[in-house]
Amino acid sequence: MYRQPITLSTSSKATFIDGDITHISRAMRLSLQGDLAGPILPPAYWRERLYKLLDTGSLTHPQLCAVDSLLLQLDQFEAQPPLPWDELAPATAALFAPTHEAGAVHRA
Repeated sequence: MYRQPITLSTSSKATFIDGDITHISRAMRLSLQGDLAGPILPPAYWRERLYKLLDTGSLTHPQLCAVDSLLLQLDQFEAQPPLPWDELAPATAALFAPTHEAGAVHRA
């Protein structure tokens, strides 16, 4: 039995690539932000994913611009030195001013 391979139409391929670019742009930012241990996935992983998209050879101009923008974001992330632990804000730093006076007594 002969099986014909399934090929994507041009519009289906463009939609698939758009979805992949959207996913990478959302996930990459969160992944690089990471946690105290650093990025969840390294920049090399995201760079490889973006290069694979470029290798498809069928990106539209807006898609090329989006991939280029993401590659520039990776370059910028890698150019910034990570903060040493001793330069991080102390655990006691408050985001908001306290709503009560220190040492004040609460009366019921």
